[in-house]
Amino acid sequence: MKAAHDLARHVGRKRACRALNLPRASFYRHLHGKVAPAPRASPARALAMHERDTVLEHLHGERFRDHAPAQVYATLLDEGVYLCSIRTMYRILQSAGEARERRDQLRHPNYAKPEL
Repeated sequence: MKAAHDLARHVGRKRACRALNLPRASFYRHLHGKVAPAPRASPARALAMHERDTVLEHLHGERFRDHAPAQVYATLLDEGVYLCSIRTMYRILQSAGEARERRDQLRHPNYAKPEL
């Protein structure tokens, strides 16, 4: 790539890349370096932190401590309170580290190959 930069000073970038059989895109990519990925924007309809805290307070409360999010959702909906969807409740619990697989996955032991 250094040869392309040196040659480009004398004959221009396009001719230098053509002479060295180097794609110009690669030349420019090397010239500018890597671009850091942009931070992912949060969706406009995502719950605010105080709303997420409200959902967690309901799920952690004495009343719903041992209930599944679907039961909490149905009970609150019967009372006329809508916080978020069932799936969002699961997402909030998972981000707080409180939801996991219902059953543990079996770890198979490493078996030694039998010799004959």
